[in-house]
Amino acid sequence: MMIYRINIDGKSFNCPEGQTVLIAMTRTGNTFLPVGCCSGGCGVCKVIVLKGDYETKVMSRAKVSIEEEAKGIALACRILPASDLTICRVKA
Repeated sequence: MMIYRINIDGKSFNCPEGQTVLIAMTRTGNTFLPVGCCSGGCGVCKVIVLKGDYETKVMSRAKVSIEEEAKGIALACRILPASDLTICRVKA
């Protein structure tokens, strides 16, 4: 199993392959991002991926549009890393 390094606004933690960024963050005891519904519907964990490869699970289009997703914006609760990631929180 691969372990990826996730850097959010200069702070980092490890994320195992197959685990979402938000779940990995909470399991390592970190609180770099707010935690909401964890199912892609509330949008409180909205981030932009600045560097790295990833896949996303289904996200609410009310929270992340197709255009935003094309620019690297996603919900941390729906991101599955495929490499180390550099992420920045999107502030409302």
